[in-house]
Amino acid sequence: MKAVFVGDDSFFPSKILCVGRNYVEHINELGNEIPEDMVVFNKPNSSIASELYSYLDEPLHYEAEICFLIRNRQLYAVGFGLDLTKRSLQTKLKQKGLPWERAKAFDNSAKFSRFIPLSDMDVCELEVELFINSMRMQLGGTKQMLYKPDVILQELASYTELQDGDIVMTGTPQGVGEIVAGDRFLGRIKYAGKAIVEVEWLAI
Repeated sequence: MKAVFVGDDSFFPSKILCVGRNYVEHINELGNEIPEDMVVFNKPNSSIASELYSYLDEPLHYEAEICFLIRNRQLYAVGFGLDLTKRSLQTKLKQKGLPWERAKAFDNSAKFSRFIPLSDMDVCELEVELFINSMRMQLGGTKQMLYKPDVILQELASYTELQDGDIVMTGTPQGVGEIVAGDRFLGRIKYAGKAIVEVEWLAI
């Protein structure tokens, strides 16, 4: 099992629960419809990547997200994550009305920073920010989400057991695009405008 980290503590997610279509601007940029209900798909533990890949069978697209780690069935810690997508395959599957898993849940399809405890943070003050080669590509926060973190938690808990170490990916703001080998990614989670998590990765 692959691990993620909160300080020096290791957690082994049994699953990664991903919310799709949670920012209106991102829905519009991909030409999708606003869903009537929350869109959720899962990634397995094997999707946790040690490297940021630009190509796995086809070019990969990045989606920066605010991610939460679960403990005692609650949102315990926050981190920066990338949901990697085989966009061409996803488009083909969507056109046929088929599930997205082959385009979303493949091995190495999720990259995470370390997580930090939420403590007394107001999750409504969280934002995600992504720079590629020093150019800001994505910025968005919980205030823009269709489904806020507490609603996401309640909805997920209504149908699946949330286990310690499980990760919730809350959707991506507009600005997604293709990963190019050699690109330098700088991801941040901000609280009340200040960076509380920062990570750099080089795409290979």
